[in-house]
Amino acid sequence: MDAELTALAAAGATTFVQQMAADSWAQVRDRIVSFLSRRGDEEGVIEGELEASRVELTSAIEAGDEQTASDVEAEWRTRLRRVLVATPSAAAELRQVIAELAHALGDRQVVTAHNSISGGVQHGTVVQAGTVGSLNFGTRPAQR
Repeated sequence: MDAELTALAAAGATTFVQQMAADSWAQVRDRIVSFLSRRGDEEGVIEGELEASRVELTSAIEAGDEQTASDVEAEWRTRLRRVLVATPSAAAELRQVIAELAHALGDRQVVTAHNSISGGVQHGTVVQAGTVGSLNFGTRPAQR
């Protein structure tokens, strides 16, 4: 169950951060504030944290700073995971919020990938991706 909550938190954070850079942010922010405030946080505090994250994210995007953009997403992923661990019943509502926000993205695609590796040390290539078109690991593809 913990892996499922972690994957859901990651999907939520990815969706939230994608929306932070969108023109529809004000409406999205209100939906996120509503979700989090029902879990005990104060609306004004949440809104301030989201706006601070948005400023940090947009500055990072403009500067080409992928690490900071990734850090913003990681921060919200951790926060959502804590909410889900403390209140597992919030998972259904978070799924609904993600679906609503994904719909608001319109043509932009939201991809959530959850990959697990277990069973010891891996001595080969490991790829984590939402979509993989084709892979070539050191050999040339067959000529057609």
